[in-house]
Amino acid sequence: MRGVLTGLAVTALVATAAVAAVEPASKHSPKETQRAVAAGLANPARADQAGDDARRKAAEVLAFSGVGPGDEVLDWIPGGGYWTRIFSGTVGKAGHVYAIWPAASAQSAAKGEAALDALHLYNVTTKVLGSGIVAASEPVDLVWTVQNYHDVANKGGEAALDQLNAEVLRALKPGGSYVVIDHADAAGTGLSGTSTKHRIDPAAVKAEVVKAGFEFVGESDVLRNPADDHSANVFDPSIRGHTDQFVYKFRKPR
Repeated sequence: MRGVLTGLAVTALVATAAVAAVEPASKHSPKETQRAVAAGLANPARADQAGDDARRKAAEVLAFSGVGPGDEVLDWIPGGGYWTRIFSGTVGKAGHVYAIWPAASAQSAAKGEAALDALHLYNVTTKVLGSGIVAASEPVDLVWTVQNYHDVANKGGEAALDQLNAEVLRALKPGGSYVVIDHADAAGTGLSGTSTKHRIDPAAVKAEVVKAGFEFVGESDVLRNPADDHSANVFDPSIRGHTDQFVYKFRKPR
């Protein structure tokens, strides 16, 4: 299938992602991760999106997350469902994926939720919450969010981030993982660029999440772009789709 990585290529990418982590932490063996990543990328429900896999470094970041068969995954603010579709194939019949939008995102969620529902993925539940920010019907192994964390600060600042991280902590099983991917701002900028440039200082994210009670597991540099000087809005044509991004993994203590 076009856009699908071979098992050998996925194996190499799994190894690369693991090296990037300070402390790779996963309940799955490397072989389990390899098979799960390959299955997720080969999911027929996402054939129309596979062409974007290389730019998004999908195989690498999935390997870094440690996701595997049977996992319960919460994809927070999944947009068009790119990652949700991959996770559906990754966790398989024994797992489940929750595509969750907070109540504040109800209007923007309508299109994405309808698109996912139309696929009738047997192990995916979509939901726009009536209250709260993060929730699933059962504790999950992984909470995953991509290019959303900075937006939380726009309306509520540090207090809103505190609420988000507290709800993520409650949603996870002991030992569960929290992966945050977002557009990087310059060091020392804190939250100052979240609304103007849609960027956030990676150090501020790490400090906020650790403050909430998480352990920092490690980071992957597969989405870093040293050519991005962090000065432009992420929607600027000169950098859109190629921003410098950080990939952080945290863990709920056991």
